[in-house]
Amino acid sequence: MPVVAEIEDLRRLAQKRVAKAIFGYVDSGSYSQVTLRANKSDLDAIGLRQRVAVNVDQRNTRTSLIGHEARMPVALAPVGLTGLNHGDGEILAAQAAEEFGVPFTLTTMSICSIEDVAAATKKPFWFQLYVMRDRAFAADLIRRAKAAGCSALVLTLDLQILGQRHADLHNGLTVPPKPTLSNILDMAMKPRWCASVLMGKRKTFGNLDGHVKGAEGLSTLMAWVGQQFDPTLSWADVEWVRQQWGGKLILKGVLDPEDAVQAARCGADAIVVSNHGGRQLDGAMSSIRALPLVLEALDKAGETKAEVWMDGGIRCGQDVLRACAMGARGVMLGRSYVYGLGAMGKPGVALALELIRKELDVSMALSGIRDLREANRSHLVIPKDWA
Repeated sequence: MPVVAEIEDLRRLAQKRVAKAIFGYVDSGSYSQVTLRANKSDLDAIGLRQRVAVNVDQRNTRTSLIGHEARMPVALAPVGLTGLNHGDGEILAAQAAEEFGVPFTLTTMSICSIEDVAAATKKPFWFQLYVMRDRAFAADLIRRAKAAGCSALVLTLDLQILGQRHADLHNGLTVPPKPTLSNILDMAMKPRWCASVLMGKRKTFGNLDGHVKGAEGLSTLMAWVGQQFDPTLSWADVEWVRQQWGGKLILKGVLDPEDAVQAARCGADAIVVSNHGGRQLDGAMSSIRALPLVLEALDKAGETKAEVWMDGGIRCGQDVLRACAMGARGVMLGRSYVYGLGAMGKPGVALALELIRKELDVSMALSGIRDLREANRSHLVIPKDWA
């Protein structure tokens, strides 16, 4: 077993073990991947102030996210096809998050269904919704999330039209993978992955299979999905979702300050500053650079009730510290935990979380911070051109 000291080690291990098309789906961004790279490089550009002779005993990384206690200010983000990185992937990730003490978010486009995850966990998880053209289906998803005891709804706003990801085209991504010669050769080299997926409870979109009228087979289901992302999505639809749900609402995919103000006025309990991990509008601003602009706009508008989180590029505990010091209440992890899942299954998710927690704890100590809730911009060295 290779030594795993950081998330990049899990990434390399997942690349070796997961089918090429599935790994590429997780790992890549849209078009030229400018925004994907900026998410990480802009985080790296923020320095941490090293402080000495400060009492940093008994450090605290705990916080609450919309009233949910969390061991650190991290939630697992919704990631499509998680269950094809490892059999029963959503179930395993949800269990790992529950045991570690952070929230887990199940996506609409999961392999395991809402009901599957609810049956395999003890505590409520969050559900992420895409508003489809078929509003009756969207309403039914909300109903099912309520019935499963989901404690928050995450409404993703930045996928009205699917951004093109060149890696998916090059790799011939399909669900499940097509038995082409290249895929067969690739999978033959990855027996551990094949076995886990074959033994998994489901092989297609669990939240959709059996719930979409006229789409009984996989091919018709895929065709239906391709037609369902709704370019007419508006703030009126956000209000409709809020009324249908009636509980804690998180709006994800907000990058522009004006949109953030509107999101707060719609009654969001939390706003996730996000560019979909660089998978949608290539050339969009990185999440960490957009974060202070969003916070400033909300403050000026007097809309400060909603918590503000961010995602995009979080690969280590230092990144969590940077985001929180820049003003985020918390962050969402996507690729980081999926790399762990693909590499090692449930233990890999737990390891990814523990790596980040330990890095966060040590970085706080060396920055002179005992309680993460006290971190602020004075603990950072921010590039001058970010002013």
